[in-house]
Amino acid sequence: MMRTSRIRAAALAGVTAALALGLTACGGADDSGSKAASGDSAAGAAQSPSASKDDGKSGGEQATGGGAKEDVRSKAASGGTEEAASKGQAAGAQQCRGDELLLTAVHRFAGEQGDHLLVTASNEGAKPCWVTSYPSVKLGGDVDVAALPHSKKDKEGGTKHLTLQPGGKVYSAVNLFDYGSGHHTEQSFSLALRGADGHDGPFYSVALKGAKPQFSWNEADVLNWSTEKPYDF
Repeated sequence: MMRTSRIRAAALAGVTAALALGLTACGGADDSGSKAASGDSAAGAAQSPSASKDDGKSGGEQATGGGAKEDVRSKAASGGTEEAASKGQAAGAQQCRGDELLLTAVHRFAGEQGDHLLVTASNEGAKPCWVTSYPSVKLGGDVDVAALPHSKKDKEGGTKHLTLQPGGKVYSAVNLFDYGSGHHTEQSFSLALRGADGHDGPFYSVALKGAKPQFSWNEADVLNWSTEKPYDF
């Protein structure tokens, strides 16, 4: 009887030890598995297309305020125009001087709410160049008058550099506010490009095209250059 009991006790002790070893092994596997899983999740989040896109957008938006980023943003549908947030936006691109640009203007919504002059700048040169901010505009033929202010209702993004590839276009608009009396009337204006330092370049005369080239205003302001036509209803 004593011998049988000792054998059973030994057997039970062996089973208990085996169970303990099994539990230890399972616990170790769980720890390593959770670490690997968390590592995979972190890597997946870093490489997630949606996460990287969101990060890219926010980075680009922040760069427009400080002008510190150097990435080139995607080409716009305007045909050969790229948006960038800094001076290094396009290899070899120089600031547009005006000689390579074809500047045209059309009077739109004459006498209606939203009356404005649509300004189009087309790169007719053989090399890319960039514009920034908004054009300096003086209505009429007197170049000694003050340039129009920037529109307070304009959207953000004036610190961006817009690179025009050959054939590319950008747009701006002169908003006209005519109160019906005591207004000025003209059918041409002069325009200068602003540099990265905010200083104006040489002024170029721009004649109005379209059925109603003559325009009137009591007050007027200007929008930033854009790859899309403003007020393109």
